[in-house]
Amino acid sequence: TLQDGEYVLVSKVTYRLGQPQHGDIIVFKYPGEPPQDLIKRIIGLPGDSVQVNGSNVYVNGQPLAEPYIAAAPMYQGQWQVPEGFLFVLGDNRNDSSDSHSWGLLPRENVIGKALLIYWPPPEWNIISHYEIAVAAPTASAP
Repeated sequence: TLQDGEYVLVSKVTYRLGQPQHGDIIVFKYPGEPPQDLIKRIIGLPGDSVQVNGSNVYVNGQPLAEPYIAAAPMYQGQWQVPEGFLFVLGDNRNDSSDSHSWGLLPRENVIGKALLIYWPPPEWNIISHYEIAVAAPTASAP
């Protein structure tokens, strides 16, 4: 989880060579107003069904193990991620402007993958991209 005032090195090349993955932390152009860059974690990819039900997040019917979140979400919702879009959430689930509040993120808004915190120097660290094990989407997924 990142803190205010930390500076992050972002790779703009990563997604030219490959596709975004579940758990990647990305920087993107906020699709609303005012225009700004945000940083969030990818939870849902095209074809995925994402459900937030009280304290759990499910992708394609499977609950996610999320050791990185500050607190379990206190909201509910269900989203189907179409081609060309991503579903992103902040690690501070209950105080984050993300897909649960403003909708799906257009893929073209992605700037790149966050790699490391480089400022302030005492906080220098490689950013952990937890691998989120997600079942393939099926017709019966919630």
